[in-house]
Amino acid sequence: MNGKVLPDTPIAVDCWQLRKCHHVRLFFLSHMHADHTIGLSSTWSHRPIYCSPLTAKLLQLKLKVKEKWIRPLEIGEAHMLLLDDLGKERLTVTLIDANHCPGAVMFLFEGYFGTRLYTGDFRYTPSMLREQCLRNTTTIDVLYLDNTNCDPTRAVPSRQQATQQIKEIIRTHPGYAVVIGLYSLGKESLLVELAIEFKTWVEVDRERLETLRVLELPDVFTTDSGAGRIRVVAQSMINASNLHAWNKVQPTIAILPTSRPLVSCHTNVYVVPYSDHSSYQELEDFVSALCPISLVPIVGNSLPYFSSLLNPSRKKPKEVVIPESVKHYMMTNSNIQTSANGIKNMLQTPLPPESRGVVFESPESKISRLSHDDGNSDCILLDMSTNSYSRANGPHNKRLKPVKVASEDVVTIGSSLPSDENRSISTLPDVRSPDRSSVYVCEHASPTKSSKEKSPRMGSTNSRERCCSMDSISMHDQTCVTGALTPPETRSVTFTLQREQIEQLLLENFTIPAEQLKGDQVSRGLCEVNRLTPIDLSNPAGDPLEAAIKTFTSKCD
Repeated sequence: MNGKVLPDTPIAVDCWQLRKCHHVRLFFLSHMHADHTIGLSSTWSHRPIYCSPLTAKLLQLKLKVKEKWIRPLEIGEAHMLLLDDLGKERLTVTLIDANHCPGAVMFLFEGYFGTRLYTGDFRYTPSMLREQCLRNTTTIDVLYLDNTNCDPTRAVPSRQQATQQIKEIIRTHPGYAVVIGLYSLGKESLLVELAIEFKTWVEVDRERLETLRVLELPDVFTTDSGAGRIRVVAQSMINASNLHAWNKVQPTIAILPTSRPLVSCHTNVYVVPYSDHSSYQELEDFVSALCPISLVPIVGNSLPYFSSLLNPSRKKPKEVVIPESVKHYMMTNSNIQTSANGIKNMLQTPLPPESRGVVFESPESKISRLSHDDGNSDCILLDMSTNSYSRANGPHNKRLKPVKVASEDVVTIGSSLPSDENRSISTLPDVRSPDRSSVYVCEHASPTKSSKEKSPRMGSTNSRERCCSMDSISMHDQTCVTGALTPPETRSVTFTLQREQIEQLLLENFTIPAEQLKGDQVSRGLCEVNRLTPIDLSNPAGDPLEAAIKTFTSKCD
């Protein structure tokens, strides 16, 4: 996620994970690319979102965010926002065109914390330095810099040069249909220029056409199949099977205008370094002109360049003193409350009633997230034989495989009353504390149909040897992971000891005077505890739980 929480402030830009920024009160969106809106959806109902007017329209169109949460701010104007509930502290924010994609902006923040410029994704042009707000600003304390192309060994041409390369490719293929792979937003000006140059319609799908109408571009787009020579598709559609199918109908070439270092393995696929991010030289010119006190990269955590271009007047940024009214504003009325020791208090929002074991993250969703434009990526190999993008460096080439786990393997002992009818409860007086009653809850996960082929491999006790996606597992209960992944035939010693302790606990509480309980209550409780295993079902000889059941039933009779 390419977003930041500004330290010592209630401000966040492109950051929508509320558990990581529970103190934030002012949320800003730089633009509508997917890697900057992770966590933002139609259910957003927490705080207003500040953005450019065009991004505000796209928020409603693409993410269906309710209009009442959107606060469009005009570009080039200074806007004053409150930083507390008393009106003592204020923030001035000015939006600057980022020259990245439609609606993309930079944010210049000014307040008790000094002056901070957040570029978001941007393509530098000298005209940016002529903005009134930057000319009037004497010193920028912190510059948050888009360092996507910050590599002095990579040459990134201007967009005009890249556009000329694309035109030459199309000219050298007369009679060929042209398929261009793009993300859902961006490079619209390139499409308009190609349509005018080659006097053709540009075919798009209905969803993209709705976006183009919001952008109010020239009328060169159509959804009619076969109406134009140029067709726009998602980048993921550029693969060997699709190219083979397209060329059966008509000779076709594919063009990928991207700054990512792709290597094409197909003769009909052309990768052109068309970038909406600043080149290294452009970044150097930008930093040199602004001369900030400190520099923070937006992509990644380190930026080994440009240290010599920083303002020499102060080696370190000045220490920020947060006003008391702002502290109170940051710590009250939060959506996720925190206790004094910093641990999130989740009691206000009850957990779902179902029992929890191991949750496996979907490999498909993880791979789809990697498909977004990630400026911190290594070289990508466009493998046309496998119809997929794969990273050229080794560890990232591993494929994740989902693991199916039978839910009946997960059994937990809790100390709270369940509300699900699938769980069972036995209430017994505590023989160790006569004045109190203790409740022991045995929760059973609902059984699911599963074959041995879908279960983990039998005979192995090392779950990581069987599960290549172990690193992506979210473990809700560390103590039940081994029990959930390992079949009953291969239970570990620790799990066996835990089971024996639980059985001993049950035995101790079952051996109480019979007159303290009614027979129908005990019988009903046992039936509920053993819902999946009726009382009259034969158990292995010597089972201590069976002995306890017989003791109870005999005393009650």
